[in-house]
Amino acid sequence: MSVGTHFLQDEYATEQFGAMLAKSLGRDGLIIFLQGDLGSGKTTLSRGLIRALGHKGAVKSPTYTLVEPYEDFDFPLYHFDLYRLSNPEEVDFLGVDEYFQPPAVCLIEWPQRGSGHLPAADLQLRLTDKGRGRQIEYQPLTHRGQAVVGRMQAMLL
Repeated sequence: MSVGTHFLQDEYATEQFGAMLAKSLGRDGLIIFLQGDLGSGKTTLSRGLIRALGHKGAVKSPTYTLVEPYEDFDFPLYHFDLYRLSNPEEVDFLGVDEYFQPPAVCLIEWPQRGSGHLPAADLQLRLTDKGRGRQIEYQPLTHRGQAVVGRMQAMLL
């Protein structure tokens, strides 16, 4: 499936992209892999998405807890940060298999740290530094991911 790109000039634009992604979600559940270097904007994008869904409190990266549940929406949302995993097999000990069931939305930062122990992504997002801003590359990997990207692209026009 094709790859799309979009330039994000600052933190606000990154949060707005997350909000647009929130508006594009269906009700079938979605697994989103968020990739990029430290400080590339993964948590900022997640914050924009989670706030756009209606969360009023703080949204921080679950670096130490590994997963932060948000269950005050029409569907459960789980925000993972696997940066601190030393071995991909540690995912098995988190007891999170049920989190990946529709209609749940799972945002997974540093998915490569859980390689081989995570379900396949529906949508992959990669953030990279680009001049004074960031470039986001988005690639749908399933039909659910393709539907979300189609709705996002309609908003970008």
